Amino acid sequence: MALNVENPRRGPLYDIYTDIDADLHLTGCIGQRKGFVLKKSFKLVDTKEKENEEATKLFETGWFKDLIGYILDSRYWGHSLIQLGDVVTVDGKMRYKDVELIPRKHVIPEYGVIIREQGDEWKQGYDYRNTSLSDWVIEAGKPKDLGLFLKAAHQAIPKKNMLAFWDQFGEIFGMPIRIAKSTARDPKDRSRIENMLASMGAAAWGLFPEGTEIDIKETTRGDAFNVYDKRVDRANSEISKGLLNQTMTIDNGSSLSQSEVHLEVFENVIESDADLVKDIVNDQLIPRMIKHGFPLKGLRFVYDESIDYTPEQQVAFETMIVDRYEVDPKYFIDKYNIPIIGEKKVQTQQLSKSFFATKPRCIYGLHKRAAELYGDNNLILSADNHPDTSDVEAAFNRAAKWLHDNRIFGAAMLREDAVIGLIEETASFLSKGIERGLEECSPSETMVNSLRESVGVFSGFKTFHEMKESRRNAFR
Repeated sequence: MALNVENPRRGPLYDIYTDIDADLHLTGCIGQRKGFVLKKSFKLVDTKEKENEEATKLFETGWFKDLIGYILDSRYWGHSLIQLGDVVTVDGKMRYKDVELIPRKHVIPEYGVIIREQGDEWKQGYDYRNTSLSDWVIEAGKPKDLGLFLKAAHQAIPKKNMLAFWDQFGEIFGMPIRIAKSTARDPKDRSRIENMLASMGAAAWGLFPEGTEIDIKETTRGDAFNVYDKRVDRANSEISKGLLNQTMTIDNGSSLSQSEVHLEVFENVIESDADLVKDIVNDQLIPRMIKHGFPLKGLRFVYDESIDYTPEQQVAFETMIVDRYEVDPKYFIDKYNIPIIGEKKVQTQQLSKSFFATKPRCIYGLHKRAAELYGDNNLILSADNHPDTSDVEAAFNRAAKWLHDNRIFGAAMLREDAVIGLIEETASFLSKGIERGLEECSPSETMVNSLRESVGVFSGFKTFHEMKESRRNAFR
């Protein structure tokens, strides 16, 4: 009926979807999957990949979050038609008043029409693709897409029934059964005994005629627990596999290694959902916004793929950068809300000029810093004596081949032999520069240890970023 060519009707199917949408495990799976996409950072960029911050702010509003939510819902419900609200101005900035989901029961996507009543034929509907309405609606999902709920229903419905059967079992066998045995034949005596049994509560007392016996029966049917509970667990597991492509990000895992694999699979699912949002925003939303007067011409929506560091990694990274480069104080002012009024004057240890090579090779930043520090403009870059980077290049090729063969990316890959090899070769190459400097001077042991540690940290971060960029460029 839902895909009937002559007169498709999805109303009864959506009634089933509404019923299974109340399943808490299914709700948890959807919330986890949507939540990871909704929290991803995004930006509007021009043809040169430069962010337009003012344009990005136009999307940092409630209506856009609602739009993303409706787009992601199409994964589960199937085709969804979203209507843009009126264009309004708030604090001098344009925005849509709201976005709304057109009731799915009134949309026949196969023919691109909206019907007034659920029983109407599609020929009586209003064309939303070839009329002025097309500038105000967004389509998410293909016309014949019935969503993941179609598959989830095969587990959610039996699970609901099994829980109902379990409740009935508990009602019948969960409480002890009180049985009265009496030789009384007088209806009044039998009625009095029945009333006494009915009124027996937690105190468990009663007044019975002579000859009456009371027996307490308890169930020993412990196998029922396995029957019902195992079926519910299996249903939850199947729902997790269908919606998340794995189970361990929402259920208990059996090992750390397995959970890491499941996490990488889940990350691929999130990337797929994010790509869906990006395509719809770029192909449908932004062209409509331009027609409505929004200043978005020449811009496109992308997700910010900057590496998300842990607090410890962030501190190490920032320390490493500050130790080597001049950093705009505005970065720390904006990020940490710390009013920086000037540079602190501190006594620094004077290093011998010979610590720096007279001709730093291939590191212009270091050369420039040395020249500025010592006022030695005679320091020049070598043009004919470049260091041998073949070992690093070979290690990178091995790591890239491993990445291509496995097609996954995550923190766990840093433990792979091929990736570890790249980290070690990078660290070894950089360490040669330190050792070359140590041949000409003798800085403090603290400084030497700090330099060597920084090389290791930097090599790890550099490799992580290289592999992430390689995966994105190779498989996108």
